[in-house]
Amino acid sequence: MGLFTGLVLLPLAPVRGVVWLAEQVQEQAERQLYDPQRIVRLLEEVAEARDAGEISEEEAARQEDELVNLLAEGSRRR
Repeated sequence: MGLFTGLVLLPLAPVRGVVWLAEQVQEQAERQLYDPQRIVRLLEEVAEARDAGEISEEEAARQEDELVNLLAEGSRRR
């Protein structure tokens, strides 16, 4: 990048910084969302809640389906 281009684009530096920060936050959120260990832990919690009678079989099945889909999507993204 030349001196002139650098000077012209200098006012956009804060915008580029905010965009970079937003991208970093999004990547971290997706890492957490698709974390296999977290999903397995949540599946175990659903099973425990079902066994304890805290949620119905239908609700447990719905939650398990959502979690399995998250796990598959996370695998696909890697």
